[in-house]
Amino acid sequence: MMNRVRVGLVADSHGYLDRRIAARVRDCDLVVHAGDIGSAAVLEALAACGGQVFAVRGNNDDYGRWDESDHQLLAALPEEAHIELPGGHLVVVHGHRAGGPAQRHTRLRNRYSDARAVVYGHSHRLVCDRSARPWVLNPGACGRARTYGGPSCLVLDAGESRWRVMEYREPLQANVRVGRARS
Repeated sequence: MMNRVRVGLVADSHGYLDRRIAARVRDCDLVVHAGDIGSAAVLEALAACGGQVFAVRGNNDDYGRWDESDHQLLAALPEEAHIELPGGHLVVVHGHRAGGPAQRHTRLRNRYSDARAVVYGHSHRLVCDRSARPWVLNPGACGRARTYGGPSCLVLDAGESRWRVMEYREPLQANVRVGRARS
């Protein structure tokens, strides 16, 4: 394992990936999508950024919303992922099974107490809760659906002795569609 790893964290694309978010994660060693992906094209666009891609299935990642040609990929998406990084491990879930906003962080911390950080999506809200371990991180929405101020992402710099999270939010403009048009 490398001594330091840059991890791009995204969520809630719903079939769209803002090109500015793609640029933010372009040089990361790994890109993690915390669910509600919306199409295989989003994962392909993230893979084109250069790093390895990990993704979990969200509550809106279902067969009725994905193109039939992508159902095999959808079926292979796990409900959660555990990723070993320098200095600890990262847990990735969508978050829709962790209860409402008032108790979500507590439940995630209790459920994954051995993690260094838990990444979730679902709320579309950018959150970096580093008040306790594990950290609870939500990169917000990286597409156009309910971005609450603009598409966003996080970049985690994970080292053996120190983890650091950078927050990025882009202005509400220049969103582009990634994926196939539905008829």
